[in-house]
Amino acid sequence: MQQWLVINKKADFKAIGEKYHIDQVTARIIRNRDVVEDEDIRIFLQGDIRDLHNPHFLKDGDKLVAILVEKIQSKKSIRIIGDYDIDGVMSTYILKTALKRAGAIVSIQIPDRIHDGYGLNVNLVDKAYEDGVDTILTCDNGIAALAEIAHAKELGMTVLVTDHHEIPYEDVDGVRQYKQSTADAIVNPHQIECAYPYKYLCGAAVAWKVVCLLYEAMNIDFAEAETLLENVAFATVGDIMPLTGENRILVKEGLKRIRKTTNVGMRALIAQCGLEKEQIDAFHFGFVLGPCINASGRLDTAKRAIELFFQTDEATATVMANELVVLNMERKDLTQEGVDAAIRFYEENHCEKDKVLVIYLPEVHESIAGIIAGRIREKYYKPVFVLTKGEDGAKGSGRSIEEYSMYEEMCKCQELFTKFGGHPMAAGLSLPIENIDAFRQKINELATLTDEELTPKVRIDVPMPLDYVSMDLIRELSILAPFGKDNAKPVFADKNISVKRIMIMGKNRNVLKISLMTAGGLPATGIYFGDVEGFLNYLKEKFGQTEVDAAMRGMSNAIQLSMVYYPKINSFRGVDEIQFEIQHYQ
Repeated sequence: MQQWLVINKKADFKAIGEKYHIDQVTARIIRNRDVVEDEDIRIFLQGDIRDLHNPHFLKDGDKLVAILVEKIQSKKSIRIIGDYDIDGVMSTYILKTALKRAGAIVSIQIPDRIHDGYGLNVNLVDKAYEDGVDTILTCDNGIAALAEIAHAKELGMTVLVTDHHEIPYEDVDGVRQYKQSTADAIVNPHQIECAYPYKYLCGAAVAWKVVCLLYEAMNIDFAEAETLLENVAFATVGDIMPLTGENRILVKEGLKRIRKTTNVGMRALIAQCGLEKEQIDAFHFGFVLGPCINASGRLDTAKRAIELFFQTDEATATVMANELVVLNMERKDLTQEGVDAAIRFYEENHCEKDKVLVIYLPEVHESIAGIIAGRIREKYYKPVFVLTKGEDGAKGSGRSIEEYSMYEEMCKCQELFTKFGGHPMAAGLSLPIENIDAFRQKINELATLTDEELTPKVRIDVPMPLDYVSMDLIRELSILAPFGKDNAKPVFADKNISVKRIMIMGKNRNVLKISLMTAGGLPATGIYFGDVEGFLNYLKEKFGQTEVDAAMRGMSNAIQLSMVYYPKINSFRGVDEIQFEIQHYQ
């Protein structure tokens, strides 16, 4: 069951449309994204690199860079310790590229997902010390590594942290007390004392801001920092950060650059995924290219992914990129097996009464726990933790729904974990296997989610008759891109649409093409990608087999639909046609 809601935020859409030369529909969508003030609307529509915030606002930014400059000039050994996902890989690439350009003695280390776990750990610190490293520089991790940083400091090392995760805290008698780190400098916009205006940068964006400060301090042209924006954009989308404010500019600017990328590894990956670099958009970052990078860290080692981006030989890069694509195919197969196992667990353990799902799959590869959690969240619309059997107990990942702040709720039962961290929408955790049942019980006792909050919402931007849609409007909607978290593709709705013919298409028979008649009496074409069998069964339940059979033969029938849609221009053999992509129906 779904709840369809029309977003009904007020503004003078006519005035906005006239001022910015856009349709009132487009103006309404912008308002729906909570972009209200004139300057914010301008930046949303026209923002570019000149509108980025000053990196000097970052707490400890200048301090961290001053330490880096001193270490570079005194020829101290610096080790970058990143993470094994796309954000960690891109952050590591950005920092190593910049430090090498600045003349640093620099090495990198990315934790092994299985043996090291997430982020900085004592083994990595000890290995750096044995290698004669003077300074550890973290990226996309470090804010929660309090004991590990303290250990490094005891060994006499300098520790610099760049991160974007939530600051760890404890609830003491209802008062939030933030934990203190002994790092020499920490750059993370989530710090309470940090004056940086935009808080939702990914790890790679934080690293890039530090690079901007470093290049300024060392009189390196800012244009050289700009070349790294393609990596920032890749990580921002891949780490599912909000595509609002500054992130929106970073992704737009990064997309411009990736379409002309000179990075041999990036070009090879794009080609091996069957794409043209001129056509890359945010969707490809998130769902085509990004998963290949993540598959490296999940099933093998993320070092393979980062080596690809430092590769200068095209033939070698092609082989390396192809290996990542193959790894991602393996990951997809493993994921589907894991999803099937999670559904069996849900049914066999009668989890339907739980508001928060805790699913233990000991045989599943721990690296895909987060993906499985995301799929199960989509199926049942509940917060989900998927746990697997690790070397030292259970490890896993959580994926949440908008109404439930996962990290905050985990903080209320942190005594059950050996390690945890994350965001409101996603988290990672480790705990003793014997604590799993206690975790499931306590996290559900704490949950205050109502039935309404556990009902998936379809938020409609504009109820808009199909007849209103024109080629010009569809082209104009592209100015709202890039689309992603907190700036989803707008959706529209219409009702009382007659079905004239239904055709099953695609070699896997997984597409429906539907000839429609609008309420205004005009013909239109609908297309549906999804559960074709489910769609047809729904129509049979509502209208009967006879009416569906008539529609399948293109004969007169009584079927009428309400639908949530997105309009597209379909080009075939030089002919452009408006096509309505059906996303939800009733």
